[in-house]
Amino acid sequence: MTLALRLWVGLLAIGIGWSAGAYACGAEEAACAVPLGEYRVAVPDAAGPARPALVFFHGFGGSGTGVLRQQAMVTEFTAHGYVVIAPEGLERPGTGRASWNFRPNERPWRDELAFTREILADAGKRWNIDRARVLLAGESNGGSMVWYLACRTPGEFAAFAPVAGGFWDPLPPSCAGPVKLLHTHGWADPTVPLEGRIVRSGLVQGDIFAGLAIWRAANGCATQAPTAITLEGPAWHRRWTSCAPGTWLEFALHDGGHDVPDWWAAMARGWFERIVVR
Repeated sequence: MTLALRLWVGLLAIGIGWSAGAYACGAEEAACAVPLGEYRVAVPDAAGPARPALVFFHGFGGSGTGVLRQQAMVTEFTAHGYVVIAPEGLERPGTGRASWNFRPNERPWRDELAFTREILADAGKRWNIDRARVLLAGESNGGSMVWYLACRTPGEFAAFAPVAGGFWDPLPPSCAGPVKLLHTHGWADPTVPLEGRIVRSGLVQGDIFAGLAIWRAANGCATQAPTAITLEGPAWHRRWTSCAPGTWLEFALHDGGHDVPDWWAAMARGWFERIVVR
């Protein structure tokens, strides 16, 4: 290698180092690190008072980067002043794919509640997040993550909006307290069917309707059947309104499969802003 070529390679390496170092946490999809893991973030352009936040957990094998590339969803929230936080799952042992550690009887590899708390503490300091206006959401495996966090510490987050994920067998006998929860699911979902699914021996997805019964008990609902059923745009909404004051339980059922519908972000944001004081 000639001296000129060596100089060129050296300058290129320095340039790459400068370029990589120039991306601070939260810029250009750069990762933000906390002791238990990493997250990605999209921040509104305009500065302002304490901001609401959406924390969205990716599905099995997904990534926080992938969440932020769902531009329609991200823009729906950032355009209305939300900080969008996309945590990164860790590799589930033996699979080589990122996931969340919540399933019953599973060997623990990370305390996901502690990880979520770390993320919100870190992001809260960086971008002035209002902890009283945090919406937890996620899809598929990430939706299940939301069900378990809601069950474990219902009062720690303002509301929950899982998509296409629920409890796994054995279902929890009860949850720690009441919630404000909007669950969205596809009628034709083959990956997480409404009735549940045997993935393999000893690994069973729970019945969504059985999970809703647990939420009705947690919310102190007076009736098993929904008190309101409405068709709103592309989804049937089932609501339980005869429950304890300050609670909310709603199920949005659409005719799609295992995905986050295009209309979900606007629906979830509007719902969150109706039930949480802004």
